[in-house]
Amino acid sequence: MLKIEGLKKLYGRTAALDGLTMHVKEGALYGFVGPNGAGKTTTIKILTGLLLPDGGTVTVDGRDAQKEPGKVMEKIGYIPDFFGVYDNLRVSEYMELFAACYGLYGLNARKRAMELLEQAGLGEKEDYYVDGLSRGMKQRLCLARALIHDPAILIMDEPTAGLDPRTRYEFKEILRELKEQGKTVIISSHILSELSEICTDIGIVEQGKMVLEGSMDQILSQINVRSPLMISIYENREKALGILKSHPLVETITIRHNDIMVGFGGDRDQEAELLRRLIDEGVMICGFMRERGNLEAVFMQITNHDEGRVLLHEN
Repeated sequence: MLKIEGLKKLYGRTAALDGLTMHVKEGALYGFVGPNGAGKTTTIKILTGLLLPDGGTVTVDGRDAQKEPGKVMEKIGYIPDFFGVYDNLRVSEYMELFAACYGLYGLNARKRAMELLEQAGLGEKEDYYVDGLSRGMKQRLCLARALIHDPAILIMDEPTAGLDPRTRYEFKEILRELKEQGKTVIISSHILSELSEICTDIGIVEQGKMVLEGSMDQILSQINVRSPLMISIYENREKALGILKSHPLVETITIRHNDIMVGFGGDRDQEAELLRRLIDEGVMICGFMRERGNLEAVFMQITNHDEGRVLLHEN
């Protein structure tokens, strides 16, 4: 659906994008993440036609964005991280204004606007003034507006920033509905826990380059995140600690009451061998499992360039 190859953008001598490559398949809910200054905003501006690249290509559904910008923009809806000021415009007038920008007028425009307002949970707000809406309602309206021309791709920049927990939850449910309808959604966000809940694919960008991209399952399985082993000790904790401290694959140990969190560099067979050794040595264990990796851990490992440290400490 969307392909970016070798995208470059310079601001003076600074490279905001340095050969960025990105692939978003049709129907994906794609999380686009990276630290501040990594190039996310520049990428989004190029995708939405607000900025021209200095090199590389952007292809949407087989069409080159530089050669056929009009055709490409018809396929994209954009929700920025801020809402423009529209004094003295009612919600219905706001929607009809943007409908007119895409050649929709009269009854067709009003029908389309009401369908989208209902979908966004604003069906009873059509006569409200836009500037009197809450932050959450404005974000819903922005979503409805971005869908007015039925785009294939929806690009969102920090869509849930500043929203209360309930509104964020409802917004995520709307995103799931859009995915079920076949929309391709690209979300740039700093709320990684939310992205891990809803996204099917993730791209992590740093210093203008894509450093990791794939499905959520692929990301969590291929990255070298050594999720800790959680060992719950019923009896003989000191014996267990002696075994763990001498084990060559144990990198870190954190003690929390009767639970021991272990940074363990072995595979599943080696985990089983460790468990058997603990039991054979008389350690009574009531819990033994490896925590599941998460997007925050992946992000921190990649963007901090941290190779890991050996720490033995007690909380």
